[in-house]
Amino acid sequence: MSETQQPAVESHLRSIIKGLTWRVIASAAIFIITYLYFGEVKAAAAITSIEFPVKLFIYYLHERAWLLVPRGKIRNLNPFKKSKK
Repeated sequence: MSETQQPAVESHLRSIIKGLTWRVIASAAIFIITYLYFGEVKAAAAITSIEFPVKLFIYYLHERAWLLVPRGKIRNLNPFKKSKK
């Protein structure tokens, strides 16, 4: 493996950091949407405070599940891919 290539496996810490950074962005959007809908900061904060940890956990499980799928297997299952005959 050369220095420019990255390992195929991500660490648990990297998955957690990716999840956290995405949740901050997505939760900010949820907060804004909720505030615009209800017009109340308290309601927006309450919904966001529940949504953040729940979706972070779901994202983490999703990331780890994808690591169980061998690379290239999904490509081989593509029904639209033209087969070589």
